[in-house]
Amino acid sequence: MTTVILLGPPGAGKGTQASRIAQRLGIPAISTGEIFRANISEGTELGRRAQAFMDRGEFVPDSVTNPMVKARLQAPDAAEGFLLDGYPRTLDQAHVLRDILADLGVDLDVVLEIEVDEDEVVSRMLKRAQEQHRADDTEPVMRHRLEVYHAQTEPMATYYADQDLLAVVDGTGTIDEVTARIFAVFDAVEA
Repeated sequence: MTTVILLGPPGAGKGTQASRIAQRLGIPAISTGEIFRANISEGTELGRRAQAFMDRGEFVPDSVTNPMVKARLQAPDAAEGFLLDGYPRTLDQAHVLRDILADLGVDLDVVLEIEVDEDEVVSRMLKRAQEQHRADDTEPVMRHRLEVYHAQTEPMATYYADQDLLAVVDGTGTIDEVTARIFAVFDAVEA
């Protein structure tokens, strides 16, 4: 079993790298964004609640997020491992995840943090907004999301570093260059 958490600011390329990592390791990439969008498109109560927060560029609260993630980790395709992309985002969520994993009898193998310069992130998100016609990716919303990220999510790097689980990867350069850096981390962990 392989369990991975992928950290990084919005626009750091986590989704792209998550699919490559999942393919290499043969595990599902579980994105909270995809879980949210599925619930939104299905019109669930949790989906409607998530949409209101996402439209303001805010993180969806734990009362909505945690139950969706717990259910997803119990799905059959996650029995042999998984990659979490976008969860946990806060220390409270990290503690909930620790408890969920303990209940499932699963250990966390590695936490990858993709670091990218803030201006580069905004540039990437503006490009993505144009390509995908994403209304939630306006520049003011992006800047707010980055502020929230720095305030709430960065302390988790310290939390996981203290457990010797954190590996920081430079997220600048081509997609293939970043993938190569990430795979080097897995090669070192597996050695």
